[in-house]
Amino acid sequence: MRTTLDLPESLLRDAMKLTRMETKTGVIVLALKELIRKAKIQDLKQFRGQIDLQIDLDTMRRRDS
Repeated sequence: MRTTLDLPESLLRDAMKLTRMETKTGVIVLALKELIRKAKIQDLKQFRGQIDLQIDLDTMRRRDS
């Protein structure tokens, strides 16, 4: 999808350097994916301590005590 955006050039340039992305599109797509990922994590935090998963880490890691 083609979209016209008015973005601060310095902000975009800094983001491209930090992420080592070569294209403006690539850095914007990465930023959107990260935004979505962080929002999903934030949504999951509401369930902290409310779900009993009964996970035995030693069994999962195939360790015998």
